[in-house]
Amino acid sequence: MGKIISIGCFLFLSFLGFAQEIEEGILWNEGKRLSWSDFKGKVPPAAVPAATTASGISYTYSANLLHHEVKLDFEVNAYFYPNESWHKPEQCTDNTLAHEQLHFDIAELFARKMRNRLRRTSFSDDVKAEVRRIYQDILQELKDFQDQYDWETNFSRNLEKQLEWNQKITESLQEERE
Repeated sequence: MGKIISIGCFLFLSFLGFAQEIEEGILWNEGKRLSWSDFKGKVPPAAVPAATTASGISYTYSANLLHHEVKLDFEVNAYFYPNESWHKPEQCTDNTLAHEQLHFDIAELFARKMRNRLRRTSFSDDVKAEVRRIYQDILQELKDFQDQYDWETNFSRNLEKQLEWNQKITESLQEERE
């Protein structure tokens, strides 16, 4: 007898900000670049950064369990959340926008990493816990990577490092292509 499990999960990451409520997001698309008009959130009082990108990874899956073999169908996506993303126009430049776009691109990179990991994994009867563990691992890797990106580029102020990261992420997205 087969057993079908359907699970949906959502993560909201807000870099240098806080998630308040889940909203409709902009799905990552290679041909769509963010513009300042996409940043619709209110600047928090006493906010230090010039801008904040709220992005995240969501996933859904269904698993068909038959004789201890699991067939997993899944969808993993990266989203940008306009109402939680904000900027201070007087402090922002094209370079700042490129920096924020790269945060969104990094979320897509880790969505691809999760898709690849799910494809390569052989799941047991405990598929729900195993998928959740993969998701949590990816989220921690994503957070650490985003922090490293901000630290190395000094939040876009180190132009040389920013250009290095732009190239690094472009190449990584090509390598993780599906």
